[in-house]
Amino acid sequence: MLRLNDIVDRVQAARPGCDIELIHKAYVFTAKVHHGQLRQSGEPYLIHPLNVAFILANWNLDEETIVTGLLHDTVEDTVATVDEIRDLFGDTVAQMVDGVSKISRVVISDVADQKAESLRKMILAMGKDLRVVLVKLADRLHNMRTIGHLSRDKQVAVARETQDIYNPIASRLGMSRVKIEFEDRCFEVLHPEDYRELVRLADERKRDRESHVRSVVEMLEKKLAEAKVEAVVKGRSKHIAGMFQKMARQGIDFDHIYDFIGFRIIAKSVGECYEALGIVHSLWKPVPGRFKDYIAMPKPNLYQSLHTTVFGPNAELMEIQIRTEEMNAIAEYGVAAHWKYKEGRPVVGKGDQMFLWLRQILELQQEMKDPREFLNTVKVELFPEEVYVFTPRGDVKELPQGATTIDFAYAVHTEVGNTCVGAKINGKMVPLRTMLKNGDVVEIVTHPAHKPSKDWLKVAKTSRALNKIRVFVREEQQERSLALGKQMLERELRKHSLSMNKVLKSKEFEETLQEQRLKSPDDYCVALGYGKMSLLPLLRRLVPPEQLHEKVKDSRLGALIRRVTAAKPSAIIVKGMDDIFIRLGNCCHPVPGDPIIGFITRGRGVTIHAKDCPKALDNDPARAIDVAWEAGTKASHPVKLKVVCADKPGLLADISRTITASDVDIRRATVLTTRDKRAICNFEVSVNDAQHLAALIKSIEKLKNVFSVERGKG
Repeated sequence: MLRLNDIVDRVQAARPGCDIELIHKAYVFTAKVHHGQLRQSGEPYLIHPLNVAFILANWNLDEETIVTGLLHDTVEDTVATVDEIRDLFGDTVAQMVDGVSKISRVVISDVADQKAESLRKMILAMGKDLRVVLVKLADRLHNMRTIGHLSRDKQVAVARETQDIYNPIASRLGMSRVKIEFEDRCFEVLHPEDYRELVRLADERKRDRESHVRSVVEMLEKKLAEAKVEAVVKGRSKHIAGMFQKMARQGIDFDHIYDFIGFRIIAKSVGECYEALGIVHSLWKPVPGRFKDYIAMPKPNLYQSLHTTVFGPNAELMEIQIRTEEMNAIAEYGVAAHWKYKEGRPVVGKGDQMFLWLRQILELQQEMKDPREFLNTVKVELFPEEVYVFTPRGDVKELPQGATTIDFAYAVHTEVGNTCVGAKINGKMVPLRTMLKNGDVVEIVTHPAHKPSKDWLKVAKTSRALNKIRVFVREEQQERSLALGKQMLERELRKHSLSMNKVLKSKEFEETLQEQRLKSPDDYCVALGYGKMSLLPLLRRLVPPEQLHEKVKDSRLGALIRRVTAAKPSAIIVKGMDDIFIRLGNCCHPVPGDPIIGFITRGRGVTIHAKDCPKALDNDPARAIDVAWEAGTKASHPVKLKVVCADKPGLLADISRTITASDVDIRRATVLTTRDKRAICNFEVSVNDAQHLAALIKSIEKLKNVFSVERGKG
């Protein structure tokens, strides 16, 4: 069992002059407030904070972070308060414990909201003190190591959250060892059969390859020694999740993973790294296009290394990485490897460039109020597939894969993006939709009179560009709607011989504003121009009923209302509006029980989307309108399901029987088989509501050889 002395010894080895008394004090406090609490395993709860602190000590973090690791659950799970921790351990520790608690405290009924809000809280905490997220990563790492004591449903939920939120952040902080462990442990939980099979195959091959690895290591050590290059050579196998990802990405089976074993050369200096590279290439022929120099051009998270792939003994592919000891530490532990402190304040130095992406995300977070929209766009910024392109002056811009020249323009400056009319890549004019490739030199052509187009939303990929375009389009649409609303109001009032200026100052107009919860005449005209409200409530206050009836009776608006009233689905209630045409979005197929939102569409009434539908997030929030499912309505609703399973005889029949047994009709079914002996089954079924759908998904997931069941989109 882990002891406090193990933590203290590790901290003292890394930081001889640290405040050990503070750590002892935190241990005594934690043991006292957690006394009597047990983990799911039945062990004393104290084991968890001890392990979190030990992980942080192994990352060579300072004593304040170790103390926070010991105390991180005290405010959340015991009677201890932040003020009490502040009195005993100081402001910095109290703020960090409070930051970790806030991340853990978020509980929202909607799963999409919960993930988005957790991510928002975490990034905000990172902006104040990055050590907060390091503690949270250590906390999640120990929870993943002991996940076997949870129920199966809870294991899957925790693993998915780790995969979606914590693993990408560990990656962007350059903590590859943590990222790899997260990936392997999530893979073991989410795909247990695949994991066990790959572990078995990997162990078999590792035993077969031991002599090969030894001979390559010995050969490299001998040649490096002859050249008087002092270096350590190691052979290592790919991690399990990495192998599975490669198999899925390339559509190959395990036998076709040729670079199963990789080699690493750790040299004393940068110069010796390049000498070692020359020795490797003199021994074996390099594979064209597979050399990367991350020493000359480090990744934004400070990762540095030389990567080369060669045709080794017996023409076998081998990947070799070459780096210094410092580079190796940063590659494995990222920001934690060089996070230094002086007088209680962080000093980052050369790591400042690493936090450029963090500042961009914080800026984005301030502009977005909807947590689902935030999660949807920020995921692009968190995942590590990037392209590196240059401005004409030689400045490097990092963008996600698939980014276009529009994304580049907004990365340079908002005004450059808003006024761009064209782009040159490597000196040649290209369309704005052109995707960027590594090494491109990009020049943006601008014109002061030009404005963004709504069509750019289909082309842009980065959250920054998408958000800036949405803001501009939204403001422009609002201006148009204001002008249109004023025109409509003035025209209708003129029909009844009413003065617009007098009406806007009248008691009747004020009552209408209050009824519609609007603040000003401009808000009223904007809503009118968008089509979010009718003029009738105001006209009923201003015009005698007999005159109003005569005017409205034969209007085109009245005819349209009568024509489309019958098309309204009885299951939907639109707040504050009657007699309006409603249609369900084909992109998300919402069913009763799903959280929904409506959007006014000119000439097409109200379109209903699921709240987490990507197309709903692309809509202008000003067009949003409150809608709800009408209680007690019974009807069948089409839903798409994607089932990934093993390609085995009879399994499709088992799935079909399970669907039918759940009192669900199958409208359509298609099956595709993959090269790795899997089947992707797409079903269109009819269900009554979200509860009916959830029960169906659970029934299919219980079938043997079914890997995943997802609700389809589009």
